[in-house]
Amino acid sequence: MASYAPGGSGSQISPEDLLTLLAVARLGKFTAAAHSLGLNHTTVSRRIAALEKAYGERMLVASPDGWELSTAGRHLLPVAEDIESALGRIDAHASSALSGTIRLACPQAFALEFAVPALAQLQRSHPGLQFELITATQRARQYRSGVDIEVVVGRPEAPRSVAKHIRDYRLQLYASREYLQSHTTPMTLDDLAEHRLIYYIENSLQVDDLDEAGNALPRGKGFFRSTSVHAHVLATSNGVGIGILPDFLAAGNSRLEQVLPEEFSKPVSYWASVRHESLRNAGVRSVLEVL
Repeated sequence: MASYAPGGSGSQISPEDLLTLLAVARLGKFTAAAHSLGLNHTTVSRRIAALEKAYGERMLVASPDGWELSTAGRHLLPVAEDIESALGRIDAHASSALSGTIRLACPQAFALEFAVPALAQLQRSHPGLQFELITATQRARQYRSGVDIEVVVGRPEAPRSVAKHIRDYRLQLYASREYLQSHTTPMTLDDLAEHRLIYYIENSLQVDDLDEAGNALPRGKGFFRSTSVHAHVLATSNGVGIGILPDFLAAGNSRLEQVLPEEFSKPVSYWASVRHESLRNAGVRSVLEVL
């Protein structure tokens, strides 16, 4: 499938070099592209350099947002996608099967409650799909993240990416039955000042919706803080104090009771941030659909 490039040095364009360009275009980083292809950073650099030499033009340009396709790179992108599609049809058990590696970053709670079951179902239908799941609770990064899909709390402000709404939930107050039996049940939000509150470590997230939920409550008599939302649930279930918990995690916990339901219920949303180049990948679109 090699070809000669117009205006190039007469060298043939390698399909492997085009697939490498495709990986960099989607992930924006040589290191992330190398990892997804099972290569090292040096090999990715060498392949891009060989492609540029064969074509006679720069394929990528550096920007604060990571590596971006040049005009020539955008011209070759559909060719690289055709090669990927053709190889996928060869490798797949059926012509409709998906293949390739998809990298997804999302908060821990979303990963365990939603992403893992959805990805497992998709992988059973498409064994050629491979997933790398990174758990992180943070705002969407303005710059290239090295992943295909980034799920965040709150609508992302990433101008070069497409924002897709995934699902809504609520942050509410919960306590264990044992805790409520041994402590005075709060009747107003001001009463929370007499209780230990369980939530994220202050200034550890910089996620506006999550920070606003904590700031809306009075400072408690004490605290239990963690970067893990599942630690919040366990601490609340074990009677440490009153937790600010996602409703979908607390709903199935028989040890927990909601506190002040009429006084506090913070609506929050999960959103996906996806680069335009990644959306051209059928596997990425399928992941978004199941999420």
